[in-house]
Amino acid sequence: MRTYQELFRTPQFGPLFATSAVQVAGSTMSGLALGSLVYAATGSPLLAALSMFGSSLAQMIGATLLMSAADRLPPRAAMTGMALAFGLATAVLAVPGLPLPVVFAIILIEGVVAAVGGGVRYGLLNEVLPKDGYLLGRSVLNMCVGLMQIGGFALGGLLVTMLSARGTLLVAAALYLMGAAVARFGLAHRRPRAAGRPSVAQTWGTNAVLWSSGPRRRVYLALWVPNGLIVGCESLFVPYSPKHAGLLFAFGALGMLVGDTVVGRFVAQRWRGRLAMPMQLFLAAPYLLFAARPALPVALALAALASVGFSASLLFQERLMALTPEEMTGQALGLHSSGMLTMQGVAAALAGTIAQRTSPGTAMTVMATASLAVTLALALAGRRAAEPVEKATGPRQGISAT
Repeated sequence: MRTYQELFRTPQFGPLFATSAVQVAGSTMSGLALGSLVYAATGSPLLAALSMFGSSLAQMIGATLLMSAADRLPPRAAMTGMALAFGLATAVLAVPGLPLPVVFAIILIEGVVAAVGGGVRYGLLNEVLPKDGYLLGRSVLNMCVGLMQIGGFALGGLLVTMLSARGTLLVAAALYLMGAAVARFGLAHRRPRAAGRPSVAQTWGTNAVLWSSGPRRRVYLALWVPNGLIVGCESLFVPYSPKHAGLLFAFGALGMLVGDTVVGRFVAQRWRGRLAMPMQLFLAAPYLLFAARPALPVALALAALASVGFSASLLFQERLMALTPEEMTGQALGLHSSGMLTMQGVAAALAGTIAQRTSPGTAMTVMATASLAVTLALALAGRRAAEPVEKATGPRQGISAT
C-alpha cells in the first residue's frame, strides 16, 4: 500500500481517522487552556508544564496494570467509552475555583485511561490495514495529529485570549463528545484480538515477554527517551514566551507534519533503517540554540525544523511490529505509546525543574543535549549487539555458498 487513495478506500480507516482527529483537537485545546490557566494562577513553569503534560506521567500506571485490556476489549466500545470519559473530565476541569490537587488528580486519571486508549487505537489500526499499510496509515494519523495540533493550538490560543481558558476547556469537552459519537456510529463492531479477561497478571506477563527481547528493548528505549526529552523542551513554550506559546506549538506541529508526510509517503523501504538515528539527532540539534534566547521568528523556525525529526518514531514503530507476535500488537503498541508519554511527562517535570533554577531557554538546551547523548548511546549499543551476529553468520554463509 503506497497511496493515500488506497489507504482511505480501506474499510474502517476513515472513521478511525475521524475519531482520532477530533480527539487530538480536543486534547490540544484543553492542554493549552489548562497550561495557561495554571501558569496565570501560580506563575510556576513546573506546574504549567505538568498541567499540560502531567497526564503522561500516569501512562505507566495504565501500562503496568491495565494494558492487557488493549487486546481484550471490543475496540468500538472501548474508544467510545474513553472519549466520553475525557469529555466529562475536561468539563470538570473548567469549574471555577477547582483546587490544584483536584486538577492534578483528574489529570492523573486521564493519563491512566489514555494508556489503554493508545493500545486500543493503534492495535485497531494494525488490524484494519494490511501489513504493508501500517507505516503509511500511522504516518497519516501522525499527520492528522500535526494538522489538528496546528489548528488546535491556533484556535485554542485565540479562544483563550478572546473567550477564556475555562471557556476553551468547555469547547474541548464538546470535541471529545463528538469523537465519542463518531466512534460509536462510524466504527464497526469487532471482537477482541485476544481471549480472556483483562487483568494485572495478563498485563505483567505480556509486558515481560515484550521486554525479554534485546532488540525490542532497544526499540522501545529509542521510541521513549530521545523524543520524550524534546517534548520536555516543548513543555517550556508557555514560560519561554507566554504571549506566543500557541505559535511555537503550531510551528512545532507543522514541522512534525512535514516529517511524517515525507517519511510515510516518500522514503523507500531500503532507506528506512538507515534514517531512524539521524532523524533523532536532527530532532534535538535545533534546541541547542535556545540558550541564546533567539528572537521569535528564529525560535519558530527552530521549533519547526526540530519537529521534523519526530518522524523517526514511524521507522522505529515499523521495526517494533516486525519484532512482535500478532496477538500482542495492541499491547505492544500501547506499551510504546504509554511509555513514550510517560517519558514525556517525566521530561516535562525535569525541564520545568531546571527552568525554575536557570531559565526556560537554558533548560531546553540541557534537555536537547541529553537527547543527543541517549540517541548516540543506543546506536552504539545496537552496533555492539549486532557484531557477534555478523561474525557468527558470515562463515556459515561462506560455507553455504561453496
